[in-house]
Amino acid sequence: MPISPTHTYLSGRRRRVISLLGLAAALIAVIALATSTGSVHIPFSTTFSIMLDRLPFVDITQNWQSVIATIVLDIRLPRVILAGLVGAALATAGATYQGLFRNPLADPYLIGVAQGASLGAVIGFLLPVAWNIAGFSLIPLLAFAGALLATVTVYLLARVGKTLPVTTLILAGVALSALLGSIVSYLIISSGEKMHGIIFWLMGSFSLSQWSEITVVLPYIAVGTAIILIFARLLNVMQLDEEQAQQLGVNVEKLKLILLAAATLITAASVSFVGTIGFVGIIIPHAVRLIWGADHRFLLPLAVLTGAIFMILTDLVARTVLAPTEIPIGVITAICGAPFFLYLLRRRKKAIF
Repeated sequence: MPISPTHTYLSGRRRRVISLLGLAAALIAVIALATSTGSVHIPFSTTFSIMLDRLPFVDITQNWQSVIATIVLDIRLPRVILAGLVGAALATAGATYQGLFRNPLADPYLIGVAQGASLGAVIGFLLPVAWNIAGFSLIPLLAFAGALLATVTVYLLARVGKTLPVTTLILAGVALSALLGSIVSYLIISSGEKMHGIIFWLMGSFSLSQWSEITVVLPYIAVGTAIILIFARLLNVMQLDEEQAQQLGVNVEKLKLILLAAATLITAASVSFVGTIGFVGIIIPHAVRLIWGADHRFLLPLAVLTGAIFMILTDLVARTVLAPTEIPIGVITAICGAPFFLYLLRRRKKAIF
């Protein structure tokens, strides 16, 4: 007897829901694993008990030293949580850009966010006085401002009347990125003894993660991601031609602006504290699309979980493989992402020709 389309749809939906639950469980396990691993080995069960003991209405008999709890809760866990948030944000932003531009090679830095953040951070490094605002260095604040200003500039340059042509937006982003990149390169050459710190920041690192940084970054990422998830169904409609989407009742220009603003917000918040980490926004959304399909109602939440898991594991490798030396996180993601990017180019070339 032939299988009905309804049965196929329900089967695919059930598989994605099961995958979401499985990835959520895997994320919890990866968080506990990454928190247990380091220069001081802490048993997995002890780490899990310490984290459970912090939950409301959960009381576990303490059989660990206070210094162990300090390592878990104040040193490792903030780093792991921040890595998860950044991975989730970059993957979500990448999936949004790829859907909005209908291009699997698009990434969160396509319209100048990375170069704007880099310029802001480099200016912060080069200031003669170490400013401190509300307990935070001026570097992440300038990086965040630079990322937003770069995006606004690209938007104003690309806007034609009341419309925002995607091709013009991308070209403006590429041109501005090249300009800002050249300025950043000149400032790095002129930075003298501060060059090492600048380059390390540009390559990305979670080494100085604190709970205070999470409290700043989390609201931006949570709000931006929630907005993107709300418009997931309309992002599916955007996979059609823009004229077709308009005929179906979608306000295309308004949707572009909302999704671009939300994706840029979470990307800027991510890079402001940890530097520019490349390739995550390309490889994670496309890998999820290959495994689970292109329906953004499932693609986006699956990308959130997969991006978080990937970034936590990548950071774990970065801080343990050559311990006590720490590898910049951008090096690890580039090693993983560059071959995958070349695979996408090859695959797209075959599709065109």
